[in-house]
Amino acid sequence: MFKIMVVEDDKNTRKLMETVLERSGYRAISASDGAEALELLDRLHIDLIVLDVMMPNIDGYELTYTLREHGYEIPILMVTAKESLEDKKRGFLSGTDDYMVKPVDEEEMLLRIAALLRRYKATSDHQLTIGSTKLDYNSMTVSVDGESQELPQKEFLILFKLLSYRGKIFTRRQLMDEIWGPDTDTDGRTVDVHINRIRDRLKGNDDFEIVTVRGLGYKAVANHE
Repeated sequence: MFKIMVVEDDKNTRKLMETVLERSGYRAISASDGAEALELLDRLHIDLIVLDVMMPNIDGYELTYTLREHGYEIPILMVTAKESLEDKKRGFLSGTDDYMVKPVDEEEMLLRIAALLRRYKATSDHQLTIGSTKLDYNSMTVSVDGESQELPQKEFLILFKLLSYRGKIFTRRQLMDEIWGPDTDTDGRTVDVHINRIRDRLKGNDDFEIVTVRGLGYKAVANHE
C-alpha cells in the first residue's frame, strides 16, 4: 500500500483529500504545514506528496526546494489556487513534478498520482530479494525457493522495513510510528508479538534473522551478504 502525504493547512480540504486517497487504496498521512511535513518525513517512509502552496511557517515552494536540496526524490504534486504561468514556473523550478489548480477534479488527481508513481517506478522499489527469499510489497507475500505465503499486513510491513535497512536498529517506537502511525494508542509490546509471529512463520529460513537488541529494539541481519 503506497503512503501519500497530504500537506494542506485547510482542515476540511485536507480531510477530503485523505478520504479520496483512502477510498482509492492509498494510505494517507496528513500534515498541516511544511514544518510538520519535514518532521514526519524524518520518521516515515512516504511514496508521494500532495502539497498545497500557500501555508504558514514553510510554504509549498520552500518545502519542495528544501526536500530537493536534501536529496529527497519523492514525487510531488502541487495543488494550489495560484494559476498564473509565473506561479507554475516557480513551482516547477522549486522541484515539483506536477501541478494542479484548485478546484481539483478528484478523478484527475488520482490519475496524476498513479502516473507519478509509475514514472518514478515506485512499484519496483517495493520488492526485496535476500538470498532465496523474495518480498513483494504489493501482494504482501514472502517467497522462499518459489514457495509463497501471504503475511498479515502489519507483520509484512515490519519485516519489509527491517530488511530494507539490514543491520540498522529500530526501536519499538520507530516501528510503531511507521506501521501503526504516530497517533496510535497501541502498546509497544504489540511489536514484540508481531516479531515473534514473523519468526514462527519463517522458522528455518537461513537467508536472514531478526535480532533482538536488548534495551533498544530489533534489527535484521542477512546471513550470506
